[in-house]
Amino acid sequence: MTGGPRPGRAMGLDTLVRIRREQGPSGRAWTPGGTTASALPEGMTAPLGCDAVAVPARFGPVIVPRLPRVGCVYTDGAHWWWIVPSDSDYALSWPVPAHYAPGAPVPRTARLIHRPEGTIPYTPPIPLYLALCRVTGTTPDWSRPISA
Repeated sequence: MTGGPRPGRAMGLDTLVRIRREQGPSGRAWTPGGTTASALPEGMTAPLGCDAVAVPARFGPVIVPRLPRVGCVYTDGAHWWWIVPSDSDYALSWPVPAHYAPGAPVPRTARLIHRPEGTIPYTPPIPLYLALCRVTGTTPDWSRPISA
């Protein structure tokens, strides 16, 4: 039998994550009106897919020196959009005011402000997460005490 899950069968976590991503942030099929998936610069490849982390522009210059590598970064003036591999939000809550955007829906008006050397567009997500936690004063998820 092919197709979707059979009635009475449990779905795996991979299937549930895929379904949720297809639905988008509102729980409905997602069409990012007014935005488009970022067009990577010529010669770049995205073997791990692309998502983006949007951060208020005031944090961008503070974050850059804290990173071991900076991938493609776009700005629309109000936000910096950092390109990260798909599913970089798995088991991770990005600190407010950052916004995690599956599919890298960067605004059409955004312009590329950083292109890394080589062909890979990614900023490493864990160092980016830690830098964001540091500049926002947020304790990383795995460092928070567990309450009984």
